[in-house]
Formats: sequence, structure tokens, C-alpha cells
Amino acid sequence: MHHPAAERLQWCPFPLGQNGYMPRSNRPRRPVSGKPAATGRGTGKKGNGDVPELDLERARAGIARRESAPDGEWMVRSMTARNAAKTYICPECSTAVLPGVAHLVVWKDDHLFGAAAGLAERRHWHTNCWNSRSYRYR
Repeated sequence: MHHPAAERLQWCPFPLGQNGYMPRSNRPRRPVSGKPAATGRGTGKKGNGDVPELDLERARAGIARRESAPDGEWMVRSMTARNAAKTYICPECSTAVLPGVAHLVVWKDDHLFGAAAGLAERRHWHTNCWNSRSYRYR
């Protein structure tokens, strides 16, 4: 029996896929979560349809932003009320930042001993204390 893919194999200078045509990618497909790799053409769906719901609050909370101020460069990350599990002392007002209270985690980005030292000295601030802080010499 004559197969058209067999003719292409004789003259084609590049490697062909299982069906005799050039593959879309040079990398083999990996199985998704231990399942055997899909063969042939599927129904058009990617993955198994289990897409986790996007949590915008969590996505926004994990990203630190850089702020410039008269007292230096700072990295500021929001801590949501849901993720605030410990009690901290705010360096501005010297009162407690209680569990379940949204606040800011702040560290010096231009620390004298490097970014790692700045991160190690991070502090938890009330949001209002950070926004209205005085720039006096500390």
C-alpha cells in the first residue's frame, strides 16, 4: 500500500513528525500531571479545563513597588488583612500592627550593606503611618 508520507520521507532534508509532516515544535510534548501525552488532534482545549480562579488581592499583595523619598530608596509591599497573621510594632507610631489588619512591609533598597541586609531589616508599618511619615533623621 502506498502512503503519501512515505514519499516525503525520501526527499525531505528536515526531520518529520509521526504523521509525515513537519512538527510545529522541535520539542516533544510533555504529559500533563503524569497523564500520557496526547496523540493526534484534540478537541481544541488546552490542559484539563481545571483553571484556578485568579485571586487579584493575592496577586497585588506579593509585588513590591519601589518608592523614592528624601530618606532614600524603599521597597514597599502591601500585606492584606487575610495574610496578616502576627503582631508587629510600627516604627513610626510605636503601636501594634495587629493580626488581621492590612499594612505595609517596607525595607531599604539602597542599604549600605546591600539589598539582602535591607530585606533582613524590613519593618511592618501602618499604611497611614507610612504615607504620612516624617523624614527626620533616624
